[in-house]
Amino acid sequence: MTEKKDKVLESFEIPAGYSLIAGVDEVGRGPLVGDVVTAAVILDPNQPIAGLTDSKKLSEKKRLALFPEIQQKALAWSIGRCSAQEIDQLNIFQATMLAMQRAVAGLAIQPDLVLIDGNKTPTLPMNAQAVVKGDLRVAQISAASILAKVVRDQEMEMLDKIYPQFGFAQHKGYPTKAHFAAIEQYGVIDQHRRSFAPVKRALGLQ
Repeated sequence: MTEKKDKVLESFEIPAGYSLIAGVDEVGRGPLVGDVVTAAVILDPNQPIAGLTDSKKLSEKKRLALFPEIQQKALAWSIGRCSAQEIDQLNIFQATMLAMQRAVAGLAIQPDLVLIDGNKTPTLPMNAQAVVKGDLRVAQISAASILAKVVRDQEMEMLDKIYPQFGFAQHKGYPTKAHFAAIEQYGVIDQHRRSFAPVKRALGLQ
């Protein structure tokens, strides 16, 4: 199983001539509530981390085990975000790009190349390249996906303690039947994204 994952990660050839490579990924574009969270990670080639892959393909237990290991072994890591209010002002795509910029800007070491999961790159002060399915193909992006996923999931669990009636710990703010039912019964909270169609409908704005 691990061998297959490692082979997948090796399927993207990192351009030559770069020594400090950051991987960037986001979590939370689809939910109706909370921040979109991004992470940027520069791995240490002298301290490899086994088992890196797309965070969605890992169990919660495995993600939680890798989370501190990435933080300890990486040369640098940073979390970026955009709030629900910023998402409403900008739109989710622009907010995601801004959150990625914030994650890269927060790195203690400036990378000379940034590899971004997906097919779009934010404007950055260094070279950047989009990598489709990068969270499966590039170890740095895999590490970023794990950090972002764990951070956002923990934030949803904290929100669940404040608003247990919404079930955020289970659905993490994504548009599920349970979430729709909770919005219908209890209305929306400040952290809901008012520009998203189901929330607009609940507010009578659509």
